[in-house]
Amino acid sequence: MDNQDDSIQIQELEKTNRILQKKLKRCETERCQLETDIETKEFLLKKVICELENSRTNLQHRSQELENTLDRLHNMQAQMIQSEKMSALGQMVAGIAHEINNPVSFIYGNLSYISQYTHDLLRLVELYHLYFPNPPGEIQIERKTIDLEFIEKDAIMVLHSMNIGTERIRDIVLSLRNFSRLDESEIKAVDLHEGIDNTLMILQHRLKATDKSPEIQVIRDYGNLSNLECYPGQINQVFMNILVNALDALEEFNAKRTYQEIQLNPSRIMIRTSVVDSQWVKIAITDNGSGIPESIQKQIFNPFFTTKPIGKGTGMGMAISYQIIIEKHGGKLDFFSTPGKGTEFVVQIPIQQQVYQVI
Repeated sequence: MDNQDDSIQIQELEKTNRILQKKLKRCETERCQLETDIETKEFLLKKVICELENSRTNLQHRSQELENTLDRLHNMQAQMIQSEKMSALGQMVAGIAHEINNPVSFIYGNLSYISQYTHDLLRLVELYHLYFPNPPGEIQIERKTIDLEFIEKDAIMVLHSMNIGTERIRDIVLSLRNFSRLDESEIKAVDLHEGIDNTLMILQHRLKATDKSPEIQVIRDYGNLSNLECYPGQINQVFMNILVNALDALEEFNAKRTYQEIQLNPSRIMIRTSVVDSQWVKIAITDNGSGIPESIQKQIFNPFFTTKPIGKGTGMGMAISYQIIIEKHGGKLDFFSTPGKGTEFVVQIPIQQQVYQVI
């Protein structure tokens, strides 16, 4: 009986074991399928993540490209506006110079005749004094009324002052015409010192003494330069931008000082020119103004960056100067500044425009 019971239990156990084996096999199959599904999903997830990363990278690149394009468009727009302004300014300056030149030339040309006539008349008056020392009373009264003795002395001085004044106007007109350089849009060999002097002539009103500050000294240390191949009008524009910034810095610095302090340490601008390695012209323009704060020095050549109040600066002067020197002339434009002591801008331009390696 016991054997029969054991046999029955064994059979049941075997049956149970077979059932468990089948279940285990199914579980193993399901586990393998699940692992396969997980691997597939992981692969798909990694693929999606990779695609998202690529999309993000492409989006960043496109965003950067769009930003660069927008910056270029802003620069081009600013340059076009500045170019139109300079062209219009050049035309206006040339027109004013022409209109002033005609009447001034007429006056200047006739001054020599007026001077000769005046000398002749004064000699004639002297002869009258010599041969008619006692003229009628009416003439004596008129002589006292008009102060003939004073007129005789002052007439020559007046004519001399008029001659100096007209020469000064002619020099200014010539400087305006040379500065505008409307007929020199192509590269040509020019006297660089003449361009600097013409620019200083135009800025003369800002160099003169005022009731608030003494005259700003300009020290020229010119080297022996040969004619430089360049776009003359554009180079003059660079000189104008740098010198105007120097004058602004000096005025800002002087606003914080007394008249006596300015007299003890006069405001000055030094301009030095030299030849480097027989292939380059170097122009250094230095002022002893307030200097440029270190926090903004890296932004000086950025378009639209300015520290001046609204209406006094566009922030394009130095950016355009940088482009003119670097891109148009294959040169180099640097600056060195110590806050509270001053700033120096250094322009380097190849003497011949086929030389483009910057020193």
